[in-house]
Amino acid sequence: MGLEEEIEEIEEEISNTPYNKSTEAHIGRLKAKLAEKKDKLERQQSGSGGGGGYAVEKTGDATVALVGFPSVGKSTLLNALTNAESEVGHYEFTTLDVNPGMLQYKGANIQLMDVPGLIEGAAGGRGGGREVLSVVRTADLVLFVLSVFEIDQYARLSKELYDNKIRVDQDPPSISVTKRHKGGLKVTKADGVDLDEETIKQVCREYGYVNADITLRQNLDIDQLVDALMDNRVYLPSAVTVNKADLIEEDYLETVNEQLREHDIDPESAVFISAEEEKGLDSLKETIFRKLGLIRIYMDKPGRGVDYEEPLILTEDENTVEDALHKLGGSFDERFRFARVTGASAKHDEQQVGRDHELADEDVLRIVARK
Repeated sequence: MGLEEEIEEIEEEISNTPYNKSTEAHIGRLKAKLAEKKDKLERQQSGSGGGGGYAVEKTGDATVALVGFPSVGKSTLLNALTNAESEVGHYEFTTLDVNPGMLQYKGANIQLMDVPGLIEGAAGGRGGGREVLSVVRTADLVLFVLSVFEIDQYARLSKELYDNKIRVDQDPPSISVTKRHKGGLKVTKADGVDLDEETIKQVCREYGYVNADITLRQNLDIDQLVDALMDNRVYLPSAVTVNKADLIEEDYLETVNEQLREHDIDPESAVFISAEEEKGLDSLKETIFRKLGLIRIYMDKPGRGVDYEEPLILTEDENTVEDALHKLGGSFDERFRFARVTGASAKHDEQQVGRDHELADEDVLRIVARK
């Protein structure tokens, strides 16, 4: 029996097994086996000429992947937002290669990647989908581009990303596994963890753990436990934009909003645009900037004053003075003495701070360095 047949057999057994406490451990073992066999199949296909993905050089302060089915308007949107010139036509599969462009907004250079339109089965390699998805995995943000007439595309797109190990709007599971030389498996669970201890042990055994301390710090389901143990998932934030909004009547809008809610998308958070008419693009730019968690740091340069035109771009997760030194490059890091900060993160203007000080959006930063 080949790997594909084994995968189908396991999937069928999972679907035919009712989920309850008595079957939880068995289903856990099956899902662990399934994840490993899918991973093995993918490696085999890649190694036999299945393709390793497009080579796209990441540039700028952050990268956004435009994800959508063919002819939803991604190329038109890219051209409207950036200086790219993506081939556009009125038929499917127009974009034949990954086409990057640069969005310049609030002093940040944000690389947008228009990838070929996804089709169902992309994660399994259909239509070159695995190569497309490999580009998405390297992005900092997934931008779902939907047609106002086909909101249901969101569920299919999400599934393709999930099947390719891309977890959207999720945090990595908080779990640690520390191998030991003896003593078997010891499970420590935080309050509120629903998984049975035996289920956790059975899943861990499928990954070769015999002696280990396993700590779950949050409530997880079996799929999240498998994700944590596989350790090859990518966790990305996402945003949703609804294109061709200019083509609907006002009384149809509530129907669209209801369709969005059915997919757990808040209509207030979705950005309605017309890429063709270039409407709604300012709101989309702001959403992209916010979802990326970018912050602007204005550098106070000796003898030249504060540069408000070209800020240093950091992120909310990497926002210390030390992060700024690394981004600046050169000899600032080794010559650093202290910094002075004015803005939201400072207790007062010109506050003297060290490397670990956390900066806020639109702070003014002056580096004092040894000569």
